[in-house]
Amino acid sequence: MAKYSSKINKIRTFALSLIFIGFIVMYAGIFFRNSPLVMTIFMILGLLFIIASTVVYFWIGMLSTKTVQVVCPNCGKTTKMLGRVDICMYCDEPLTLDPKLEGKEFDENYNRKNENRTRS
Repeated sequence: MAKYSSKINKIRTFALSLIFIGFIVMYAGIFFRNSPLVMTIFMILGLLFIIASTVVYFWIGMLSTKTVQVVCPNCGKTTKMLGRVDICMYCDEPLTLDPKLEGKEFDENYNRKNENRTRS
């Protein structure tokens, strides 16, 4: 069985990884202290990764204000849903707001626009 996580948590994890990548790239620039141009390029690239992380965090923050909040039937906690299907942020329970998908096996592909809606 594949391990799923909520879409909001996936995007937040991606943004956090951009921060770490930015720091690693900046740290790699220290190894080129003898060449100020190369070191500056590494520092600017690292800064761009960190700025990209800030943009992603801002975007997911704005997106999460438009989510649907539901109470998970498994753990009873309020969680946010993006799309037709999602996973509870706390207990990984599959969730859906579409009555046609109730009882079907969880598949993240149900959120794609080109996905066949009559899939069994």
